[in-house]
Amino acid sequence: MSAADAVLVVEDDELVRDVVSRYLSQAGYQVTVAGDGAHALRAAQASAFDLVVLDLMLPGLPGLEVCRRLRAAGTVPIVMLTALGEEEDRILGLDIGADDYITKPFSPRELVARVSSVLRRARSPRPLPQPSPITDDGLLVDLTARRAVLDGHELALTGREFDLLAFLIQHPGRAFTRGELLEQVWGWTFGDHSTVTVHVRRLREKVEANPTAPKRIATVWGVGYRYDRQE
Repeated sequence: MSAADAVLVVEDDELVRDVVSRYLSQAGYQVTVAGDGAHALRAAQASAFDLVVLDLMLPGLPGLEVCRRLRAAGTVPIVMLTALGEEEDRILGLDIGADDYITKPFSPRELVARVSSVLRRARSPRPLPQPSPITDDGLLVDLTARRAVLDGHELALTGREFDLLAFLIQHPGRAFTRGELLEQVWGWTFGDHSTVTVHVRRLREKVEANPTAPKRIATVWGVGYRYDRQE
């Protein structure tokens, strides 16, 4: 981590904001805080941040709208803070382009580790793609162009959904645990396994003819998931 790493913490709860700010500062980050969405957007316009920690439940401008505007303005990594009952908002946030989320109540040390992981992944060079696209029964995954096409129609995948599909289709027939997928696709050695579950569900909605009876991305009960070729 560079001394120049700047993190914007957007949280209306003063206690949570102070705890998060203190732990990130102790970890060596340069921290700026905002108590609402409007303040956060003004701060993001005035300064360049390496990452944003964003609470979804904000007064005034909702956190999801802040996430949408930040993503429209650039590629700054975003880690969402969500409550236990906000699964749909969490899914929408991931679809908009948030890079990770952590559920309240959370360990400040885990949050610091997540921030570090997201920054490390954002800065790591992408592996060299294989020279030719992968095809399977109407599905084409082009690793070079980072695009997926199904029956002639390009799929609107988030960056993480594409990474997950690309990894699975490159290892057909092999079952991976959620922990293994977290490590291989997200680059985390620990974390919330429901992150994988959410992304698999969203990916199935885009690549399966019937997401409730998936044929490409199979559930291996007691293990995790497997990509089954259709050709």
